[in-house]
Amino acid sequence: MSPSTQVPRDLRYTKNDEWVRWNPPVAVVGITDFAQSELTDVVFVELPAEGGSVKAGERLLVLESVKTVADVYAPVSGRISKVNQELKGHPELLNKDPYGQGWLVEIQAENPPSDLLSPEEYLRKISSPSEGHH
Repeated sequence: MSPSTQVPRDLRYTKNDEWVRWNPPVAVVGITDFAQSELTDVVFVELPAEGGSVKAGERLLVLESVKTVADVYAPVSGRISKVNQELKGHPELLNKDPYGQGWLVEIQAENPPSDLLSPEEYLRKISSPSEGHH
């Protein structure tokens, strides 16, 4: 983890390196700064369809970078209400601005997200060499 890794205080995090901005009943989802730095240059985003349903823990979408392919998992169950279409032509937004223009989807959540990490817990997770990273 580089010392410049950003972990915004107003977000919550998953163990799989996604972030969640909770504005009930909407969960905005993206990948963390740590995740994008591990992936390196993102070259393709396979976005889900708007209006589709997703269950917490299920694969939400796939990211391809120059070095790997990574699954992004849904942090909540619900309906995908909005997809960041901008990423189709500009996948590099995930690297440049993971917490802003690089957001992935909005999910109309059936229930509030649970099992999320606080910024402090997430920082501990990515700082610990014993944790397995994907």
